[in-house]
Amino acid sequence: MRDKVRTALADVHRQWLAASPFCLVATADAEGNCDVSPKGDPPGFTVVLDDATIAIPERPGNRRADGFRNILRNPHVGLVYLIPGRGDTLRINGRARLVRDAPFFDDMVVKGHRPRLALVVEVEQVFFHCAKAFMRSKLWRPETWDPEALPSRAWIAKCVERPDDPIEVLEKHYGPEYAKGLYAG
Repeated sequence: MRDKVRTALADVHRQWLAASPFCLVATADAEGNCDVSPKGDPPGFTVVLDDATIAIPERPGNRRADGFRNILRNPHVGLVYLIPGRGDTLRINGRARLVRDAPFFDDMVVKGHRPRLALVVEVEQVFFHCAKAFMRSKLWRPETWDPEALPSRAWIAKCVERPDDPIEVLEKHYGPEYAKGLYAG
């Protein structure tokens, strides 16, 4: 176990990044207040710049930018890369910086959209986590899923975020993909 942590990307790490469509980015501000943000795109969205540097494109989302504000104060980040159906995960810890433009942005174009920012991470640690948490949670077992156990995204917005908006407006805004699209075959 003590030898599993590396300071540079091996071929198997590069293969994992090329296959992963999703990662979680953990940051903390100067006072230690934490944030975790999901990032996702087609597999291979993370660009490997060299054996110790990767870049993650920024896409429109909730527009809060909590993680980016944190990085400006504290460059330490933790990344966890998932591959659907796999229980093991790839973890990268390092130092991040925000980049507004670079030649590698051309490699990050998706559906004609070039990112406006990228998170460049200097790898300090890279290693694989075992599958035990996924096995215990049965996360990838569709027969255990119950998406109807919770209200729709529109109803959640109505209850806690936008109580003055009519539910019909919220349902149109969020659409069925927010609730059903994640689970549809």
